[in-house]
Amino acid sequence: MKLLPALALLALSACVSATPPRTAEVSMRGTSDTVSSKSAPTAPAFAALPAVRAATRSNSEIAADFLDLTFRMESGRELPVLTRFEGPITVALTGQVPATAPADLDRLLARLRAEAGLPVSRAGAGAGASITVEFVPRRQIQATYANVACFVAPRVSSWDEFTSARGTARLDWTTLRRRDRMAIFAPSDSSPQEIRDCLHEEIAQAIGPLNDLYHLADSVFNDDNFNTSLTSFDMLVLRMIYSPDLRSGMTRAEVAAVVPGLLARMNPAGQFAGRGAAQRTPQAWIQAMETALGPRAGSPARRDAANRALAIAMSQGWNDARLAFSHFAVGRVNLGHDAQSAQRGFTEAARLYRALPGGHVHAAHVDMQMAAFALTQGDGASALALADRAIPVVQRAENAALLATLKLVKAEAFEMLGRDAEARALRVDTHPLARYGFGSDATIRARTRDIASLARAGSSG
Repeated sequence: MKLLPALALLALSACVSATPPRTAEVSMRGTSDTVSSKSAPTAPAFAALPAVRAATRSNSEIAADFLDLTFRMESGRELPVLTRFEGPITVALTGQVPATAPADLDRLLARLRAEAGLPVSRAGAGAGASITVEFVPRRQIQATYANVACFVAPRVSSWDEFTSARGTARLDWTTLRRRDRMAIFAPSDSSPQEIRDCLHEEIAQAIGPLNDLYHLADSVFNDDNFNTSLTSFDMLVLRMIYSPDLRSGMTRAEVAAVVPGLLARMNPAGQFAGRGAAQRTPQAWIQAMETALGPRAGSPARRDAANRALAIAMSQGWNDARLAFSHFAVGRVNLGHDAQSAQRGFTEAARLYRALPGGHVHAAHVDMQMAAFALTQGDGASALALADRAIPVVQRAENAALLATLKLVKAEAFEMLGRDAEARALRVDTHPLARYGFGSDATIRARTRDIASLARAGSSG
């Protein structure tokens, strides 16, 4: 029992946290440790794997999601008109720029040009940028918005401009009629992967949708934070926003009239009967999930909240990512309390995620949890099989932190099975990946110790 809290440490570091007293309307939440930017690692070279096809849901479903993403904010506020940049988009990096950020930005911009067809590039030296990414210390961001990793603000290009404009209509997204200047504030002292994830989500929101939808399994625009880099669905949404058929200032009704034709041309494989628009997520479920997976409530309250979220999901008749996430939460909060309930929650979450378009990344997260649990049971063979199933999916998703965790679990499974040489080789091979994903050698050592303690519990049980 003493080792079960260590198992809990393997849970998603990026999961939803409790709503802070002050929240940014367009932000990415995060909880990773502050790290030094000195001797920063380079981005790992992920193995090339077949791309996931864009059309995983019907165009009627995508149309409804598109409208909710573009005409509503994370806070629930309605946006009166569509806004976008009109003309070329340039991006600049300023402040305490981490060593890995320029290369990660260049890779992202290349994807946006190739996959979304956007006219986006790095700003020239001394030129004003459409989007300015300013890197500041993490503590500076969290002193402004607690539990927020990074955020985007309109009509400003620097931290000084932002702080001067706070509390004024200048930062009010609902008053925009087109986008001209945006600023993204990202941590200068976080892990390279979190910095890259901030670039993906915040640049996408500076350019396009301002909302997140919990029922989307195939998008970064989802507060469950399972996807950490832009997906094919996200690229489709950005292509649609910048279609010549749309323009800044169009109302929801005007855009809704154009979207079906856009999708028929851009996503012909999605022309099939689907489930239609998803029900809007009730605030009671959101609050229950935030309590269950947030840091503020005690363990009994978190378990009650997870069970409440699951009950709401079932009463709503959902069969989508929200029901799966509810089961995941039940599994997560029962780690260290009720092993059978935890296993049932994860098993049901995995079953649901595997049946959902775009749910493969989520299922891989669950596989990591189950592989770690298998180590505590002394079942090295199951831990190895679960890790091997998840690793190709996570490579495709380019999630270095999760991939490194899976490989460290796999190394412990090797050792448990008497394959010591393979275990040692895998740990050495995983270190560069872990440096990018976790940021510091101290964090890598702590994660390695946590996983090793699970295996020791299984070997002595």
